[in-house]
Amino acid sequence: MKPIQVELPDKLAAEIEAYVQAGWFGSEAEVIRAAVADFVQRRRLDLLERFMRDDIAWALKLKTAAT
Repeated sequence: MKPIQVELPDKLAAEIEAYVQAGWFGSEAEVIRAAVADFVQRRRLDLLERFMRDDIAWALKLKTAAT
C-alpha cells in the first residue's frame, strides 16, 4: 500500500474517530480508505462519461474541419 498523509478539519476528524469508537471501523485509516473507495467508485462513471464526451467533441470537430 502507498501511504498518503492528509490534514482534515477538526470536526471531520472527530466524526471519523466517532465511527472507530462506535466499532463501525477498526481504525481511522480504515474509515478513510472506505470513504475514498466509495468516492472513486461513484465518480468512475462520471469521469468515463466526461472522457467519452470529450472524445466525441474532438471527433466532431475533426469531421467539421475536414468538410
